[in-house]
Amino acid sequence: MPERSTSPGLAPRQVLIILTALAAVLITAFMVIGAKGSWGFVLPFRGTKVWGIAMVGGAIAVATVLFQTITANRILTPAIMGYDALFRLVRTVQIFFLGGLSYATLNVQLQFAFETVLMVGLSTLLFRWLFNRAARDLYLLVLVGIVFGVLFRSLAGLMQRLINPNDYAVLQDVMFAGFNTIDKSLLMVSTLAILGSGVWVWRLLPALDVLNLGRDNAINLGVAYRSVVSQVLIIIAILVSVSTALVGPVTFFGLLVSNLAYMLIRSHKHALILPAAVLLAIIALIGGQVILERVFGFDSALAIIIEFVGGVVFIAMLLKGNRK
Repeated sequence: MPERSTSPGLAPRQVLIILTALAAVLITAFMVIGAKGSWGFVLPFRGTKVWGIAMVGGAIAVATVLFQTITANRILTPAIMGYDALFRLVRTVQIFFLGGLSYATLNVQLQFAFETVLMVGLSTLLFRWLFNRAARDLYLLVLVGIVFGVLFRSLAGLMQRLINPNDYAVLQDVMFAGFNTIDKSLLMVSTLAILGSGVWVWRLLPALDVLNLGRDNAINLGVAYRSVVSQVLIIIAILVSVSTALVGPVTFFGLLVSNLAYMLIRSHKHALILPAAVLLAIIALIGGQVILERVFGFDSALAIIIEFVGGVVFIAMLLKGNRK
């Protein structure tokens, strides 16, 4: 089946080549613009930052595309399952019981492992319980995710009202996404988890393409629907948990890059859509860092701007759907 072009004379693979070149240019710009001092220090320091941003952006992009595939809805994101709310609750509980000072002295690796394993474990238990039930459990899964998200936010909000003001100041510092504060010591284990999930996704690519045809058609064409969807949900849990534990919750970023990928790659093939979404995530994050840090001299506004733009895209898609 021939690939559909995004515009006359521009095929999806050509779009991927352009996105790859643009990502390479922005990474180079981030590495060299404004560099002062020893290159032996500057390049490893900035390279580590690029590495972390690329891993986080890629994980969020892949998780969002996969979630939209199995739900057959391009507005939904994994955040709808309450991952960001669970992350906020976990950190609130830690600071509530340990105190801000004790929390600040916790071992970073152990804290990261605890948060990641907890979120993956709870997600996996939820998925196994739901998918042992009726055939329409995917819709129930989304509904349960929304309900749990509200519950987690309510519990976190209650604790935040009872917490010591000094501890609350510490909580505010660790509650929001920060692409400038990625811990180098966590990058290797995070990369292994993300790349391992990527290999798993690669093996599922043919089944994912068929899932675009709908549940009934996928089953009729021989796809083990429940098994494939269960595997995809576990992959999503791993990717979102690792990225959230690494930088914090990012609600609308995945929605932004996934829909840009659909717009540029007008194809049903995940082998084209997923790389495009990953490249767009890298371009958005690295390009945003270059503009904010090197041009305007800001250090912490990128996450806020991304969430604002993603929120605008989300509202626009809702309004577009209502008009239809």
